[in-house]
Parts: sequence; C-alpha cells; structure tokens
Amino acid sequence: MSIPTYTDEQDRLERSLNSFATESFRDQADRDYILARLACRHELFPQFLWSSLQAIEKYLKAILLYNRINATGVGHDLSEAMLLAKKLPFNIELSDRSQKFISYLSACGEYRYIDVPFYVDGHILIDLDLAVWELRRYCQVLDVFGKALPPQEQDLLEKAKADLKRSSAEPRYKFRLQGGFLEKVMESPKHPSRPALLWQNASYGPRTRKTVRVKYHLYAQNPLLYLYPEMLDELLKYVFIPKKLAAAYRKHLAGIQADPTTRP
Repeated sequence: MSIPTYTDEQDRLERSLNSFATESFRDQADRDYILARLACRHELFPQFLWSSLQAIEKYLKAILLYNRINATGVGHDLSEAMLLAKKLPFNIELSDRSQKFISYLSACGEYRYIDVPFYVDGHILIDLDLAVWELRRYCQVLDVFGKALPPQEQDLLEKAKADLKRSSAEPRYKFRLQGGFLEKVMESPKHPSRPALLWQNASYGPRTRKTVRVKYHLYAQNPLLYLYPEMLDELLKYVFIPKKLAAAYRKHLAGIQADPTTRP
C-alpha cells in the first residue's frame, strides 16, 4: 500500500487545523482551568462551574478537531461532545469520578446567570483536577491519517502515543504535552498563574503529592425564576432566556398552578 502524500497547500491546511485546535481550544481550555481553580478556592461557585465547563468543552473540541470529527453543533453541550467522542479512533479512558463530574457540569455549568437551580457538593477541586488531567492527555495530534512525516516528526508522534499509553500506570505529574500552556506555566517559576495552577494540585506539579488539603464544599441556590416562575413572560420582554429553559419554566409554572402545594 502506498503512503499518501500531500501537496504543500494540503500540508499547510492540515497543520493549520491542528494549530487552531491547540491555540483556540487547548490553550484556552488551560486558561479556563486555571481560572476555575481560582474561582473554587475563593468560593465563587457559579464562576467555578462555568469556567470548568468551558475548560472541559474546549478540551473535547480540541480532541474532536485533531481527529477531524465534525463538532459544529456542540455549542456548550458536553453531552453532545461526549457522544461525538465515541466516533474517535480510540477510547478516552475516564474514571467513574471524572465521568460523574463531567455529567454534573453538563447539568449545572452551562447556565451562568443563576437561571437554574445549582449546587456544589464534595471535594470539587479534586474532581476538576482529575477530570482535566484524564481528558487533556488526548488533546494532541495522535494520528496524521496515513500521511508520511519527516523522521523527526514521526519520532515525536510515536513518543506522544507511547507517553499516552503508559500515562495511567505512572504518577500523573510525569505526563506532559508537547508545547502545552500548562507545561509552560509549570516550567516558569515567575509565571503569575503558576501558584493558582499548583496550589493543592494532586495532578499537576513538579512531584507526586500523596495528600492535598482542600475544602469539602456544600452550597446550593435556587434562582428567582424557579421560586417565582410567574415572572417569565414579563422577564422575556427585557432579557434573553434560551427557548429550552423558557419551556421548562412554563412546565414548572403549570405544575404549580395545578398543585400550589408543590411551590418551592
């Protein structure tokens, strides 16, 4: 079987798509992740949920783009992104804890205006760190679809695949992405984001941390729309409410009108 060759323009296009996945999705996800850690530490829980969702969303979009899977309909829907990930030529290995956390973000993280009930319950910073580490490992070029690479680039590709394969069996801090933004932060002692990234982080850092000290957070909040859905039509005159959310609150209001004892 002959190895496909690309024209210079095809090669430039393929490399540009991968660079877009890195710069616009993976690097931005890294920044969202650091921001989520800061928000959690300072107990800004809606911001923690939104930034966490943004990080996971962009990591997934990066993985899908690296592997040329159409994700134009994903938006902020993590469930849809995870469904598309089943089309990948490999399985993304996620622990039960990480899968549960991503499902939780899918349910609570998208609505950043306190327009649905939300809660945090548990060691959510550890949940975030683990989910990011497990998912982010796949945010790199792992396949060039049969294209012939120069020997040095082929060696880098094989190293990336080998590092990924043994990552689950080694201490998490040892895994590194080539050219990753988080890696640059960790390797720069004076980087202003380094303390926020490394603070009580069991997944990223210069060494293994057998223990970390983080708070068990317990917080919940019901939005005004949930408590008083009668305001919906008047509110829609002035602000945008997603159609699926407005429909859910109309159903909620109908239930209250049918049985007032169900009002929160």
